[in-house]
Formats: sequence, structure tokens, C-alpha cells
Amino acid sequence: MRLYSVIIPVYNRPDEVDELLESLTRQTYNNFEVLIVEDGSSKRCDKVVEKYTGSLHLTYFYKPNSGQGFSRNFGFERAKGDFLVVFDSDCIIPEHYFETVDKYLDEHMLDAYGGPDRAHNSFTATQKAISYSMTSVFTTGGIRGGKKRMGAFHPRSFNMGISKEVYQKTKGYKITRMGEDIEFSIRIIELGFKTGLIEDAYVYHKRRTSLSQFYKQLHFFGRARINISRFYPGEVKLVHLLPVIFTLGFFFMWLLPAISTVLFSIALILFVSFFGLIFFDALAKEKSLSVAILSVGAAFTQLFAYGIGFLAEGWRKLTKG
Repeated sequence: MRLYSVIIPVYNRPDEVDELLESLTRQTYNNFEVLIVEDGSSKRCDKVVEKYTGSLHLTYFYKPNSGQGFSRNFGFERAKGDFLVVFDSDCIIPEHYFETVDKYLDEHMLDAYGGPDRAHNSFTATQKAISYSMTSVFTTGGIRGGKKRMGAFHPRSFNMGISKEVYQKTKGYKITRMGEDIEFSIRIIELGFKTGLIEDAYVYHKRRTSLSQFYKQLHFFGRARINISRFYPGEVKLVHLLPVIFTLGFFFMWLLPAISTVLFSIALILFVSFFGLIFFDALAKEKSLSVAILSVGAAFTQLFAYGIGFLAEGWRKLTKG
């Protein structure tokens, strides 16, 4: 049986860690260890971890803050497993997760894999709307956890696994924030390792609990894409420019009345139609009017925040290198 090492970096999230560890106690495949890496938190989760020491093979570490990428490296260095699995601390893991992964790896050997994320029934309406926005074809092009992808699959660190050999050759994360998982995935692929998506190895990802927190996260994601281009200039593609086009179009639309009321009306109709599609798609998928309404706000927040972050960091790169 493969031994899996689960590495979970944590920063001030004891309640989320409690939910994550509880979900791991219900796994149908249980040949795994769990390494909790507390990254300089002021709200420590050591008392939470103590609750599960009898039901999980669990090790807790506390270290000075260094960011999530280097905290994962800290866990990688101490892991004993054949496969090293990374979860974000705000995830809940379905009970079939490791059984699904293990069966898939028996049939389709991968050096690194990733899985999608979903919204749990217990999530708030805002969290469900944010989850919809982050996985919708209208906002991300369906590239996050979708079947069809452009080129090789790039696992993301909220839900990914790598073989011990991958870690030994890559030495883990090279940067600790600002797109660290994208850079890591690119380097894994460039070294010739095989990556793939395991569709049924999904996690329930809480993400953020408010649209203001979501804005900050997506603003950071926009900046991170520019940061990745410092390492890999070709990694800024058309799909990453769509939020920028949306953001600039939104600003420009309000200048149109001074130029042409007809052009303003056309632009307004396009924006209203776009968000109408999101509303009805979310309503059909989530079966909730409140989630559908919030999904419109989440989609706007996602595109606008990413676009602003991308433009701000792009200007910084242009002027400061």
C-alpha cells in the first residue's frame, strides 16, 4: 500500500483545521500521515490537533512565518510517504478521496496530480457563490479542474499530490507567495514529469467568507500572474488578459455617454447580458436564488479584482523591473 503524507500549512485557522482533520478521520483508505505546519500563527491550532492524535497519524510543527510555499517545503523535508499531498487548511476532504487517488494511480501512473474543488452543502450562500465563480466557464473559462485544458495539466496547491521523486528533483517551492504553486507546476512539467487531473479527487474548498476577502485574494492572484511572468514570460496568455479587458471595459463604459449614448447603451447591454448569463447558470446549477444573486457579485468581484491586481503589478514590473 502506498503511504501518503498530507502536508497542511496553517496560518491563524484553528477552526478550519478542526473541520479538515475531522474529515480525514472518515477516509476509507487510511494509510496516510498528516503533518500540520503552523506558520507563525498567533491563533495556534495545537489544541485542535491534540483532539485527533488518537485517530490520525499526526505530527504538529510550529515555525516562524515564512509563507505557505516554504512551509510546504518544511513538511516535504519531514514527510515519509511515497506521495506527498498538499491541502489548503480551509478544505474539507470527502471520505473517498484517498481511495479514489490510489485506484487512479494504480491504473494511470502520474508523477503529480491535482483535483478540482466544490462547494459543500454546509457552506454559506456567499461561499457557494464564490465557489461557483471560481469554477464557472464564464469567469475562468472552465480551466480550473475541467476536462479540457490548454497543454499539460498544472496542479494547484489547494489540492495536489507529488511523488517523492518529484520533490527530490525539484526541491519543492522556489518562491513562497505570489503564484508559488503555478511556478512549481511549470517546473515539474519542464523536468519531464507526468501530471494529470483526477476528476473525482475533489475537495470542498471554503475559500473566503465575504466578497471583500474574496476581492483581496483575487487582487493577489492578478499580481501573482505578473510575478510568474518574471520567471516564465510566456505564461501570460489570452485567458489571463480577459479580466483585464473586462476591467478596462467597465471603466471605459462610463466615459461613453460623453462620446455616444448609442455606444454606451450597447456596452451596458453587453455587461447586463453577461451577468444575466451568470445569474441563470448559477441558478440552474445551485438551485438557489440567493446564491445566484451573490454569484453575480462574486463574478464581478473576481474579474475586477484580478484585473486591477494584474494591471497594478504589470505597471510595477514595467516601471521598476
